[in-house]
Amino acid sequence: MVPSDAGRTIDRLRKHLTGATRLDSLTESFSVFVYEALQEELAQVDLRLLLHGHSLDDFALNGLEEENLHRARLDQHRVARAFLNWAEEHLQARALKRRTRGTWTSVDGPFPYVVDGAGLEAESLGLVASQDLYFPLETTEAEKVAQAVVRFERMWHDDGTSSTVQEEFLNAARALFEDRAPESVYLRILTSLFKDFVEEASEETAERDRTGLHDSVVWKKLYKFQRDGVLGAIEKLERHNGCIIADSVGLGKTFEALAVIKYYELRNDRVLVLAPKRLRENWTIYRGNDRRNPLAADRFHYDVLNHTDLSRTGGLSGDIDLANVNWGNYDLVVIDESHNFRNNPQVKGRTTRYERLMDEVFRSGVRTKVLMLSATPVNTRLADLKNQVLFATEGDDRALASDGIRSIETTLNKAQRHFNEWQRLPAATRSTKSLVGTLGMDYIRLLDLVTIARSRKHIEKYYGTKDVGRFPTRLAPVNLTPPIDTADMMIPLEEINRSILRLNLAAYKPTSYVSAKHESKYAALYDQRVRTGGRRVWRQTDRENNVVHLLRVGLLKRLESSVNSLGKTLGKILATMESAIASIDAYEATGAEGTSIDSFADLEEIDLDDPQFEDTVGGSVKVFLADIDRVRWRQELEHDRDTVASLLAEVTAVDADRDAKLAELKRFLRDKVEHPTNDGNRKALVFTAFSDTAEYLYEHVARWARDELGVHVALVTGQSTRSTLPMKRVHMVDVLTAFSPRSKDGDPDDPQIDIVIATDTISEGQNLQDCDTVINYDIHWNPVRIVQRFGRVDRLGTTNTSVQLVNFWPNMDLDAYINLEARVSSRMTLLDVSATGEENVLDVTSGDMNDLDYRRKQLQQMQQAAPTMEDLAGGLSITDLTLSDFRMDAAARARDELQEIAGWPLALFGVSRFDKTLADDGLAPGAVFLLRVRDDAFALSEGYPLAPYVLAYVTDDGSLAHKIEEPKLALDVLRHHCLGSTEPDAAILGEFDRATRSGRSMKHYRDLLEVAVRAASGKAEESMVASLFSAGPSLLGTEAAAPGLEAVDLIAWLAVLP
Repeated sequence: MVPSDAGRTIDRLRKHLTGATRLDSLTESFSVFVYEALQEELAQVDLRLLLHGHSLDDFALNGLEEENLHRARLDQHRVARAFLNWAEEHLQARALKRRTRGTWTSVDGPFPYVVDGAGLEAESLGLVASQDLYFPLETTEAEKVAQAVVRFERMWHDDGTSSTVQEEFLNAARALFEDRAPESVYLRILTSLFKDFVEEASEETAERDRTGLHDSVVWKKLYKFQRDGVLGAIEKLERHNGCIIADSVGLGKTFEALAVIKYYELRNDRVLVLAPKRLRENWTIYRGNDRRNPLAADRFHYDVLNHTDLSRTGGLSGDIDLANVNWGNYDLVVIDESHNFRNNPQVKGRTTRYERLMDEVFRSGVRTKVLMLSATPVNTRLADLKNQVLFATEGDDRALASDGIRSIETTLNKAQRHFNEWQRLPAATRSTKSLVGTLGMDYIRLLDLVTIARSRKHIEKYYGTKDVGRFPTRLAPVNLTPPIDTADMMIPLEEINRSILRLNLAAYKPTSYVSAKHESKYAALYDQRVRTGGRRVWRQTDRENNVVHLLRVGLLKRLESSVNSLGKTLGKILATMESAIASIDAYEATGAEGTSIDSFADLEEIDLDDPQFEDTVGGSVKVFLADIDRVRWRQELEHDRDTVASLLAEVTAVDADRDAKLAELKRFLRDKVEHPTNDGNRKALVFTAFSDTAEYLYEHVARWARDELGVHVALVTGQSTRSTLPMKRVHMVDVLTAFSPRSKDGDPDDPQIDIVIATDTISEGQNLQDCDTVINYDIHWNPVRIVQRFGRVDRLGTTNTSVQLVNFWPNMDLDAYINLEARVSSRMTLLDVSATGEENVLDVTSGDMNDLDYRRKQLQQMQQAAPTMEDLAGGLSITDLTLSDFRMDAAARARDELQEIAGWPLALFGVSRFDKTLADDGLAPGAVFLLRVRDDAFALSEGYPLAPYVLAYVTDDGSLAHKIEEPKLALDVLRHHCLGSTEPDAAILGEFDRATRSGRSMKHYRDLLEVAVRAASGKAEESMVASLFSAGPSLLGTEAAAPGLEAVDLIAWLAVLP
């Protein structure tokens, strides 16, 4: 034997195969690409393979790791089909039962030939570049060849040494060109991306089955998307100890939470629900033996407490004695409307609700999981999320480090800075898509770890309406702009606003008038740090100035609401001013010098309840009259008094008979009752921001509607509940059940209420979908509140075919209205604390209302269409940032199915037809590729959520449809085209075969793959893919390789045809 050192083994093998009849090989692997390289020589040759080593797992018929560039040609289906056609006649395969270290190949023919040390592996034949050194020994001596043949024959025919794998081998070849259903390709990609999750979820699924969750009443009432949300929430609770369900308004977060609660109760865990007091009965009803309880058979036994109970140390909350609550003994805490805890304010001298919840519930006792429910977990600041997430981590900022989030606070602060930069972009360029691209992968990763967020559009897009039912059609809003005064005698809004802006409101900021020599003492007494250890100080004067600014805003808002509400507020303000002036008069009438703060050597000794503090002004913050510049204060108080008195006289002249807005409401309600929509639906829900306005409307609408329209009216505010319908008890729950009996599990045959006048106390957490019309008697300046109000009737599963939003606007031009808002709101003070993005109240900045273009666009949208969270221009929604639904698509499958799909050979693909409706979103046909980066061959973006995988959607024009760091769009496209497509479409496959000439012309898709790989690798050098795959000598593994191709494996791909 002589060593082979000249050229490649495969080239010499070709020469000896000329005229040969049989080729035998003891080999570790054999791929269809080896067959392709020898296809011409093997045409009439019989091949016997003795396989050993790792090839027995899957036979590696589409190549080992080193053959990734061959797979990247995307034509293995063509090669495999040709191989099978030949193999069925010419190939036999057996597998050794014991491992052997040797490999060899022998040729039986005119030119006998043996290669010792080289089987038919692509690497040892020299078909691909190799990092290993090969020194095969070759011989043509008859005696040596005969010895090799004898050895091979002995192993081949000895059943104790080898066994046939003929059928398995051919089946492996068939698998390489078998038509794959798009859904299976989608699942193949998911099993790679979420491998750990899928394995754990399969175990959790088995545990859920054992607990009996799937047999519960609440589970059976859930839609598919809600069940997916429940499973996702349980997964996040088990994995990260916390989850925020942030589904949009009207998608059933309460029932999802009840299913999660049921799962943990079935495990004998103790559960606490913390809810706003006004929503308490939304939760207690499902625990009790109540005929309205549709879940009575589930026998829930969780505790329910109010958010406000965290501020109490004694007394009863329902039937729970707060003095004896073992706060640290709950295994799961569910926080309804968790955005109420988005702030963690530092309050001098007392423990806040947030601090108590953190310290006594999450940091003490048993390890407590937290499920948070909120349609708006992120409101105006990304930092809103921080304090909610920290509940799950017990305040540990680095708790998610193992998941790639080194610091929760740093991640959110960084994202907030990017968000602020995005807000400064021109309005035309600000979109959700551009926002996602600026936030950073860490933030998106954080959202994906702890949140589940689906919107109405999301449900319609991915679940369809067949399973979940139909959403109602949102009719174009009705916009009403009545004047204030039917007699047209009241001064214009602009003049009222100018008067409001001229107000000093001196009665509400006494520390601003403290003499200079006393300022330091009051500062020491009342000023406080913004945060522990912070360098910034929240001064009492700044706090009072903010109260004053809020009062100005409140006056304008009340004017928008009703003249009656404005009059009541002006009356209260006037009384406060007159009381302050009277205090000065009384003090000066005594002629006494009075007590000063200088009388106290130690400020700690001051007891504000002491009788000597009679000569002070202010509420919780007391200021000695002796320390105030009383002359200046009186002057400004008297100016305020005269201005307010003048305004009050104007306002009180407009009584209910002259109230044009009230008259317009009555006109609309009459029309609604006399010409009902949706098969006789006469119901209307009237919202106002102020209880004063609600009371006023009820006073003047209730009896009128009952007597003239024949319908009953109810009032629901945080302070009172009233109804014209005789009831055993007039509680909020009873009133709302009479208003919406079907959604509230009442009796539709009982007498009903048709009109409810309410404040925002019921704008969250209530299902009132028996009603089809929401009237905004005043436009809330936070558009999220408008969405929440409309969400009471715009809900999944409603029997109404359409829903109507009615907006009352001030009787003025939109631009003038926006400028009015801006002039008032621009005087609000906000602070950017060391660029952390946290709201503060020190430095004067322009605030949110400085962006008039944004506000104008927002209000115009509200006039043209009923708003949604995702529709609000520039509004921040997290729906498009999480990957939970994709995980749940995989978790919902049987473990055996997933394991079978996960074992697929590399580079298999499916074909689907492009949904032309996606063209409206700027999408186009193309291909989606899943790549795996080998051994950190190139760096992916920090925090990239799919690492080491890369998912890319490349359109047919060769452009990447998304930034490589934003893979969710590619997953969306996959899900949209694949889910539910459980069988290959013969027509589409036929079209694909014709376009690619049955795999012989794959250049178009190889070019798209090159775009994906280059985008992932970030390399800029010119591609050489064309030369790689052109006819002639192979250049694979040389410098001609396309940038990055040698460093990735193609896992699977989907062709999306036009």
